[in-house]
Amino acid sequence: IISSLWFCGSVTDEDLLKYAFPEDVWFHVDKMSSAHVYLRMSKDMSIDLIPTALLRDCAQLVKANSIQGCKLNNVKVVYTPSSNIKKTADMDVGQVGFYKSSEVRLTVVEKKDNLILNRLNKTKVEKYPDLAGELLNREKEEREEKKRLLKEQNVTEDDDDFM
Repeated sequence: IISSLWFCGSVTDEDLLKYAFPEDVWFHVDKMSSAHVYLRMSKDMSIDLIPTALLRDCAQLVKANSIQGCKLNNVKVVYTPSSNIKKTADMDVGQVGFYKSSEVRLTVVEKKDNLILNRLNKTKVEKYPDLAGELLNREKEEREEKKRLLKEQNVTEDDDDFM
């Protein structure tokens, strides 16, 4: 069983973009209206190392939450790091573009998988997170870690001076 944190539907896409972590991954049905799903990965993961089962779960979720896509087979789902999502003031709500097409990945959902969707629905937990607060806490933790590493580096350099 893969434990993961996803954001879907209950939070506006603009807020998710504004407060996204660098390793968050954005999923969407290609060229159709659908929910935007964000996968919050651990810092040591990369988009190309998303486990197949987790990738399948995310793709099934966006397909199921697409008015058009939920009725079709062989639906293309695009995913990319959230930092690659381009949002400009002239775009409609929910509309986005990409900074680099080379960072966009594609997977195909052949058909709806009720086993996956039922499992996801049974295990979902609805929360309304403080996205801004989570990002501020993360940035604070990163600053503290940098300070700690610099302090350790200075101590090591001081020790080298005595030798």
